Amino acid sequence: MSRVSGLLALLLLPALAPADDWPQWLGPDRDGVWKETGIVDTFPPGGPKRVWSAKVGGGYAGPAVVGDKVFVTDFVGTGKDQQERVLCRNTNDGTEVWTHGYPVQYGKVGYAAGPRCTPHVHGGLVYTVGTMGDLLCLAAADGTVVWRKNFVTDFAAKVPIWGFASHPVIDGDNLICVTGGTTNNLVVAFDKTTGRQVWAAEATQADCGYAAVMIYEFGGTKTAVVWHGAAVLGLDPATGKRLWKQDFKTNYALTAPTPQKVGGDRLFVTAFYEGPLLLKVAGNAVSVEWKGNGKGEKPDQTDKLHSIMPTPCVRGGHIYGVCSYGELRCLRLDTGERVWATRRPTVGKTDDEGQPVRWGNAFLTPHGDRVFLFNEQGELVIARLTPQGYEELDRAAIIKPTNKLAGRPVVWVHPAYAQRKLFVRNDQELVCIDLAK
Repeated sequence: MSRVSGLLALLLLPALAPADDWPQWLGPDRDGVWKETGIVDTFPPGGPKRVWSAKVGGGYAGPAVVGDKVFVTDFVGTGKDQQERVLCRNTNDGTEVWTHGYPVQYGKVGYAAGPRCTPHVHGGLVYTVGTMGDLLCLAAADGTVVWRKNFVTDFAAKVPIWGFASHPVIDGDNLICVTGGTTNNLVVAFDKTTGRQVWAAEATQADCGYAAVMIYEFGGTKTAVVWHGAAVLGLDPATGKRLWKQDFKTNYALTAPTPQKVGGDRLFVTAFYEGPLLLKVAGNAVSVEWKGNGKGEKPDQTDKLHSIMPTPCVRGGHIYGVCSYGELRCLRLDTGERVWATRRPTVGKTDDEGQPVRWGNAFLTPHGDRVFLFNEQGELVIARLTPQGYEELDRAAIIKPTNKLAGRPVVWVHPAYAQRKLFVRNDQELVCIDLAK
C-alpha cells in the first residue's frame, strides 16, 4: 500500500462511529434502544455470519458485553451437584476468560432451567442475581468475589414462583435490588463497592414480582420505579422513601415486562392477565390515565396489550408490544385503542399469520426507523413498525430453540446488541453474530 493510499484509509476510519457496549439489562441507557450505526439493512444471502459459538449450560439470562468481554450466567449439574455459574468469555473468539461457580438447589421453582437476570457490568465489577436469590459482585477482570448476599438467608425472602428475576440497577454509589424481603426490606440499596446496606424499604403480602428496577425522573424528581405483585411504587433512590404508590394487583405476580417511561410524565406497564396500565406521575403524585378492560389473557378476552415477558417499545404516540398469544399489537398511546395486530414476527412466517400460541414471544429492540425482533424460535427479524402496519424487511434463523419447559422448543432470552454484533444464548451455546454492514 502506498503512503498516500494508507493515509487515505486512516482518514476514512473516523467515519465509523465507535462501537457501543451492552453492559446491562436493556443496554447502555437501559431503554432497550440500539443506537450503533453501520448496521445491516437486510441480511446477506444465507443469513448473517456466525462469528463464534461457545458452550454454555441452561439459562434465561441474556448476555452483557463490555470491551473485550461478554458475561452470561448459566445452570449446570443435577441432584446435589447443581451449580449456577458466571461465565466470562472473549468477545472476539468466545474463548474462556474465567468462570465462577457456586452451589445451588432449585427445589420447586417453576421453569428450573437457569438464572434469569442479565449481568450488570459497571466500574470494573460485574453484578449477577441467581434464581434462588444469590447476589454476587465479582471483579470483571478475573471473577474474584468482591462481596455477596443471599436474599433468602439475609432478608428472609420467599423465592417467587419462577425464581428471582428482577434486574438490579445502579444509581450513583448504590446498587438497588428487589430482594423480596419480608420485614420492610422488599427493596434494598447496597453500596455497590462494599455491599454495605444503605437503606431498606417497603413490604408486601404479594410476591415480589419480576420487573426490573428502573430510575426515571418525573417533574424534576428522580424516582426508582418498583413494580411488585400488588402495586407500582415510586421510591426516592437515595433513601428508599416512598414517593407514590398505585395499587395494581397482578395474578401470580406476573410483572415481568419492564415499566416504560413515556414522554415527560407518564409510565406504562403491562401484565399477562390484567393487561396494561398508563399512569401519569407528577413528582409525588400518581393517577391513572387509562387501563385495560380485558376479561382474561386469551385472545378473545383481551382488548389492549397483555404481555408476559417482552418489554413494549413506545414511539411516535404509539405502543408496540407482544400480547398473550403471540400477537404483535399497535396501540394508540393516548387511549390504548388497538390499531392493528399480527403474529407474523412471533409465531408466524412472512406469508402466514400463524396460529395463536400461548406465551408466543419476541423481544423488540428499536434501531433508527426499524425494530429488531428476536423471537422464541431463535429468529432475528428486521421490520418497520408504524401506525399503518407491520412491514417485514428480513428474517434469519440465528440459534436453535432448545428449552422445552413451555411444552414446545423455545428460546426466551433477550439478546445483547453490541459492537455491531448480536450476542445471544440458548441452553447449549452462546453465539456471536456479525450485523455490521
